[in-house]
Amino acid sequence: MQIDYQVMLADPHAHEFSVVMKLHGVASVPLRLSLPAWIPGSYMIRDFARNVRDIRVSCDDQPVSFDKLDKQTWQIAKPPDRLEIGYRVYALDESVRSAYFDDTRAYFNGTSLFLRVHGQEVQPYRVILLAPAFEGADDWKVATTLPSLDTDERGFGHYRAEGYEALIDHPVEIGIFRETGFSVRGVPHRMIFVGAQGADIDRITDAMPRICAEHVAMFGELPIKRYLFQTLATRDGYGGLEHRDSTSLICKRSDLPWSGNKEIGKGFRQYLALCSHEYFHLWNVKRIRPAAFADLDLSQEKHSELLWAFEGITSYYDELALPRSGVLPRSDYLDMLAPSLSRYYRNAGRRRQSIAESSFDAWTKFYKQDESAPNAIVSYYNKGGLVALGLDRLLRQVSDERQTLDDLMRLLWRRYGQTGKGVPERAIESDLAELIDRPVADFFQRYIYGVEELPLEDWLAGFGVGMQLRAAANAQDQGGYVERPKEASDTPVSLGARLGTQDGLVRVEQVSAGSAAEQAGLTMGDLLVALNGERCTQDGLQELLARYPAGSTADLTLFRRDRLRVVQLPILAAPSDTVDLYWLDEAALNEKVIRRREQWLSSSAKVGDG
Repeated sequence: MQIDYQVMLADPHAHEFSVVMKLHGVASVPLRLSLPAWIPGSYMIRDFARNVRDIRVSCDDQPVSFDKLDKQTWQIAKPPDRLEIGYRVYALDESVRSAYFDDTRAYFNGTSLFLRVHGQEVQPYRVILLAPAFEGADDWKVATTLPSLDTDERGFGHYRAEGYEALIDHPVEIGIFRETGFSVRGVPHRMIFVGAQGADIDRITDAMPRICAEHVAMFGELPIKRYLFQTLATRDGYGGLEHRDSTSLICKRSDLPWSGNKEIGKGFRQYLALCSHEYFHLWNVKRIRPAAFADLDLSQEKHSELLWAFEGITSYYDELALPRSGVLPRSDYLDMLAPSLSRYYRNAGRRRQSIAESSFDAWTKFYKQDESAPNAIVSYYNKGGLVALGLDRLLRQVSDERQTLDDLMRLLWRRYGQTGKGVPERAIESDLAELIDRPVADFFQRYIYGVEELPLEDWLAGFGVGMQLRAAANAQDQGGYVERPKEASDTPVSLGARLGTQDGLVRVEQVSAGSAAEQAGLTMGDLLVALNGERCTQDGLQELLARYPAGSTADLTLFRRDRLRVVQLPILAAPSDTVDLYWLDEAALNEKVIRRREQWLSSSAKVGDG
């Protein structure tokens, strides 16, 4: 069967793509078509079919009857030999997971636009991208890794894909963008930027080859012929989604480097780590992937306990690659690592949910968080990255520094990535035990399948890093790198709630377990009016609380469901949940730890590789 899709940018003001699907040599009876309910890499049912409109089926301009079987599936009971299926897709989701179209740009993932023909998933597909004809789009170009068959200098024309899985794994950006490029081991890498006018992309081009080369050197090979970074810069955005040979990213415009500022600030560090994260997925997720995700059934949830390894280990390496590649000073790496530890300690849910459970329940808990989430669940990204640190420490320790987590990743690459086999649910534990020739069940039971507190201070000390826990100085304090431990100071008091505003009043958004807010019975939606008769404001509440010593109480006046109430608020000391990291003095370390620290932060790649 020959399957073609024609994509036209129909109406930017209605935000609709027009898709015409042409089938020749139809043999399936009945013929079923469906759109995925989720996109690989983002584990939440998104029901992309809800955006399909005006679907019609015809043969030689004569209508052909069809039925809709469920929310995302259509059936043609007696299809003729050839069919034309036309439909429109509403697109106003600016995220990397769906589709977007207005008079400034167009973007889509195949999961949003391309109907799947059941039983024909391994057929070659052809995509025809038509150049937009509306005013203002004369300079629009195409950026995608879809293999080109016959395209013009702007990228419009004919593309191909070998099977449906490949078809939906090449996001398409259309519009006006800036671009740059570089090469790693002879493989061209292209970066395009939308909304990044004025950004110093030369500085990005200086950093990214080194980061990419570090990952390539660690795995030992680069299994692609080209790679594309697509970046959308917005006022306030962050995120990314991996694909086999490209990634789509969203960042704050202020995170990009700007001309005249040569420092690598926190925003630029975050952007580089995001690029590093998605590039690492080129191996870990897109090729080394859970067996549960091996088939192409995107109609319903696919559960796996392994997301902690695929996202957590990737989160560990995304930042670690920055000092290893020489892009970031080693102390700046600790400044990035410390807030990750602070997030872990501020998450009471770590005591109730394991990262294996968090992985399995990603669909319904991690991706659908409510106000109770911080007290009930744990992030397999955040805690998974810290467990990866512990695994790295364990491997180095038991092998007398001969093996590291790098070796485990290379083993997984050889065993699963190169062969195309999916990783069974408990295989990483057995693979690791095989690698070091000793059981690791205790580690996995305590820290991956259990909720035992991570011994982070001990793990870090094994790398020559000191850790200090303290109370946060203010709401913006996430911890960071310090030259030496800070002397103990007076502990501030804390309400223990995330706050917002509503109608000029302070609104409770979330209450932390064990906090003063919880003990006073505060709940989401409460509007705080006054503390001991003095008006509460979001900016001034902490100052009000600081007037009262820990152990005392205060009258808190609030609105709940439009009724005025007064509750007793205990004044409690802020918890020690903020982490500062520092280098332990070499004079106090043995030679093994000194060598381990050096090896931990040393590059696997040669500068200028590629």
